[in-house]
Amino acid sequence: MIIAVDAMGGDHAPAEIVKGAVQGSKLHGVDVILVGDEARIKSCLPSELVRASSVAIKHASEIVGMDEHASVIRTRKDASVVVAASLVKEGEADAMVSAGNTAAAMAVAALRLGRIPGIDRPAIASVMPSPGGGTVLLDAGAVVNCSPANLQQFAFMGSIYAEKVLSIDRPRVGLLSVGEEKSKGNDVIKAAHEALVSSNLNFIGNVEGCDLFSGKADVVVCDGFSGNVALKTSEGLAGYIERLIKEELQAHPLAYIPLAMLKPFLGRIKKNLDYSEYGGAPLLGLNGVCIICHGRSKARAICNAVRAAKEATVRGVVNNIRDSVAVPVG
Repeated sequence: MIIAVDAMGGDHAPAEIVKGAVQGSKLHGVDVILVGDEARIKSCLPSELVRASSVAIKHASEIVGMDEHASVIRTRKDASVVVAASLVKEGEADAMVSAGNTAAAMAVAALRLGRIPGIDRPAIASVMPSPGGGTVLLDAGAVVNCSPANLQQFAFMGSIYAEKVLSIDRPRVGLLSVGEEKSKGNDVIKAAHEALVSSNLNFIGNVEGCDLFSGKADVVVCDGFSGNVALKTSEGLAGYIERLIKEELQAHPLAYIPLAMLKPFLGRIKKNLDYSEYGGAPLLGLNGVCIICHGRSKARAICNAVRAAKEATVRGVVNNIRDSVAVPVG
């Protein structure tokens, strides 16, 4: 299996991206193609890996900046993110990973790979920590304004992802709203609720923001605006909790306990709250696997994004969505 990695995308590119991709190649048993400025990529590679069979370099002379408009991909044909998507389109790679400009990565993936027939808009599926091991939140930022049909398709794709990648049997699907009652929410939410009740999904009804971490639902569906706010809020809260624990340990009378004794405990908490453990979020609804990572991703996150790309490919997420779209959801 071959994963194309946009080596020039992200706040810490190319050093951390290259490091994480190489780690992912070794740990998850896949080949990687590092896409970007060849000289800069080679300068970040250990000398013994410059000619390694599992690590290849595809030169791309252009970059899409983190703050640039996604429309620049139409003129920058040799941008690293464009070339990475083209490798997947042409069958030279099985999946792509990018921590670069999110809007640009989504746009080029949609243009190069195309949407699965029957899916109107792709959605970012982010895995949130929960007692059950993870709750799939989608859309996490791709589609700000959604129709009821979009939300139903998101539920459908999220259910397949939870089943195939997270190994959850018949995932419970919840619709994010301002109350559990079916009468709560705007007209779009009410119409989506009615459609989901009539579907063959394991729909449990409306859920609230607090249910993102309760384990009540395996899949939580919402528009991209609400999903992105929820995602960023949870990341901020996770960082605050980590800082709070450290401050309390330093100020508390029991702070004399050797930190070595607390390391396993603190490590488990950090692992459960750390977004880098999940690596990246798949852009579902496309004719190919595209993993979108945080712009601030470092090596660990990229390594896990390579794992996510492998899992989505091996477990046939795209084919399962494509094959199932032919069967009416309702």
